[in-house]
Amino acid sequence: MRLGLVAGVAVFLGVGAVAIAQSPFGTWTRPVDQPVIRPVRDTTFADPIFGQTVHWQALHTFNPAAIVRDGKVYVLYRAEDDSGSMTIGGHVSRLGLAVSDDGIHFQQMPEPVLYPAKDEQEDRESPGGVEDPRIVESSDGTYVLTYTQWSRKLDRYSVGIATSRDLTHWQKQGPAFQGVLNGRYDAFKYKSAAILTERKGDKLIAAKVNGKYWMFWGDLGIRLATSDDLIHWTPMESSPGQVKVVLKSRSGRPDSDFPEAGPPPVLTKKGIVMLYNGKNKDGEGRDPKLKAGTYAVLQAVLSAENPEKILARTDTPVFQPQLPFEQSGQYAAGTTFSEGLVFFKGKWWMYYGCADSFVGVATAPSNP
Repeated sequence: MRLGLVAGVAVFLGVGAVAIAQSPFGTWTRPVDQPVIRPVRDTTFADPIFGQTVHWQALHTFNPAAIVRDGKVYVLYRAEDDSGSMTIGGHVSRLGLAVSDDGIHFQQMPEPVLYPAKDEQEDRESPGGVEDPRIVESSDGTYVLTYTQWSRKLDRYSVGIATSRDLTHWQKQGPAFQGVLNGRYDAFKYKSAAILTERKGDKLIAAKVNGKYWMFWGDLGIRLATSDDLIHWTPMESSPGQVKVVLKSRSGRPDSDFPEAGPPPVLTKKGIVMLYNGKNKDGEGRDPKLKAGTYAVLQAVLSAENPEKILARTDTPVFQPQLPFEQSGQYAAGTTFSEGLVFFKGKWWMYYGCADSFVGVATAPSNP
């Protein structure tokens, strides 16, 4: 069924008053009225840490990254097993891989492709897991994945980097900020990292500005980091040990609690266009048009010459929870948590997590 549900009209605010029509994305609509990736209870995996067979994607499948390869859409998604306590973050998370010829109907692989293992990252990823991926392709065809490494034992999380040539076999490279700036970020808690891209034909390729790769990262505010190789990253600071926040929360707006990095931003002639996730506050200062705690998708435009400079920012969501599976599930306040963005079959496709339970998809025409 094609619903054509529209998220609403958004208005840009800020320096330059950039119109929504100038975005590379047209209006986002839902091509189907159901999730495109769901939990599967009967797929099993021999867990290398616990030494037992687990139903690795039995409870929830959500928060997806996406990439186009050989004319197909590949989605890496966070999958939670049925172990642990029935609370958010109480299960083990692994990353599954699904493939689609049409962007809607997916075949989910029987085993995860990235997971906690007895390797150099074990202490950072177990017990807990690997979560919330974003993916880009480099100019030489290497896939670079950012993901959250979460350890309940250490009460620590960080952005991990992994690389692959085939999307199935991944080499963990360790934390993005490990060892930089005299090691002052080695114990820092940070997550949600999206690397800047540019569209080349039907592909989104990691892009450089001023000779550097750029990463937009963090929740409770979006920050910046730069890299020469897409693996080792240096956070931008306002002073030694103090990271610079580029995008902050706004009272009375959908990001009143905080903004959080979304899918890889896109470098265009009009600036860096970034979809990001905004959480609505619970209490004074929240956006009254959204339920407290709701995550909706917003959009910002930053300078192509200086990614620290915000040119414009939407005042209302470009996409938000509307359907039942987006508003009920593990996260009851509702989410359309965007992490995957591809250009496929002549239009844009956004893949998002639904209430920490499913994967959904929206499409938008390509604006000139």
